[in-house]
Amino acid sequence: MIETASRQRQTARPGSHNPAQLTTSRGAALYIGALLGPGLLLLPGLAAAAAGPASILAWVALLALSGLFAMVFTALGRRYPSAGGVIGYVAAGLGPRAALAAGWAFLSGVVAGAPVVCLIGASYVTGLTGGGRLAQAGIAALLLLVVLALAARGLRASAAAQLVLVGVLIVVVVVAVAGSAGSARAANWTPFAPHGWLAVGHAAATLMLSFVGWEAVAPLTTRFADPSRQLARVVGIALAVTTALYLGLAVATIGVLGSGAATMVPLAGLLSRAIGPAGTATAAAAAVVLTLGAVNAYINGATEMVGRLIRPARVPDSSRRAPWLLAAIAGSGLLFISAYGLGLVSPASLVAIPTALFLAVYLGCMVAAVRVLRGPARRAAAPAAVAVMVMLGFCGWALAAPALVAVAVIAGRFAVTRKCQTPGVTCRS
Repeated sequence: MIETASRQRQTARPGSHNPAQLTTSRGAALYIGALLGPGLLLLPGLAAAAAGPASILAWVALLALSGLFAMVFTALGRRYPSAGGVIGYVAAGLGPRAALAAGWAFLSGVVAGAPVVCLIGASYVTGLTGGGRLAQAGIAALLLLVVLALAARGLRASAAAQLVLVGVLIVVVVVAVAGSAGSARAANWTPFAPHGWLAVGHAAATLMLSFVGWEAVAPLTTRFADPSRQLARVVGIALAVTTALYLGLAVATIGVLGSGAATMVPLAGLLSRAIGPAGTATAAAAAVVLTLGAVNAYINGATEMVGRLIRPARVPDSSRRAPWLLAAIAGSGLLFISAYGLGLVSPASLVAIPTALFLAVYLGCMVAAVRVLRGPARRAAAPAAVAVMVMLGFCGWALAAPALVAVAVIAGRFAVTRKCQTPGVTCRS
């Protein structure tokens, strides 16, 4: 989930009483908020469809990888507190061109993720009201346009509101998992790997979208009064909470739903077992609220990233929406949603695009970390980079997305260089 936490970054002297400073509990809440999102409503079902019960191995592996990400991004945030997030981290280790590619890949992932989130919300609504792909696409398009209309008016959800939305998600997941536990059956775990062991890698690549978020809050390390002491506690709390939620939902999805786990609405199925017929309505309401909040956060993240890419010397003003950016999100979002409604792409295919883009960004950050960090953080970055490369290998055709971004960046830089070499043209560095 792309959170707006990084927008709150303010300079504070250690030991001062600046009200902007983060407490341990508030910091842990922001970290958890950056990691959890509406993807949790869909991805357990997609992972189960890809690998069956063996998808639990993908969850466990990614939770271990998440711990490495936490260590690396925390170290990067402490070393480069005002570097500008992933762009600054990649620039420090791999140079400005790689940083530019990483920034545009991250922005593209944010934009591509918005229609996916809208489709998640729409699938839960049609699970309640009925309807097929076209109905889901229509509702998803409506959700996207509503959020864009609000964004055009300058409406921006605060970090506190985003945390409330995450709190709703946590409560819903806990009720679903705990309430449906009595319906779990051991027989649902066999056969354990019906699609073979390589399918676990495909499931991991799909689930990666649920583990993006550590980079969003790394710059907040300067907001702690005592980073060396608080960060360990904050990261530990965030890892513990997300591990419990992710594993609990993954185990319940397989153990309770069995062959029905391969669905776009696994949480609705669990809630139906937990609280009866009201479960589907509860899941639909929660999905719509989370969709609106998350897409708004996506738009905020995209606005900031554009500001850093186009005007890196200025502080981005997220309250000023670029009309062309909203038009681009609307155009690409409606295109993806229409393709889904017409049956041209599957949910897994739509998830694969932002996943491949974010994996490419994470690879750049991990490689950069290997070059600029020292000690345990560097030792964590090396295996993390290898793991990301392995998952990229399972992305298949979706690798074309980060490749196209890289080609576009190279072509753009070449065009700018040629223009600057033209007599009479002055270019700023």
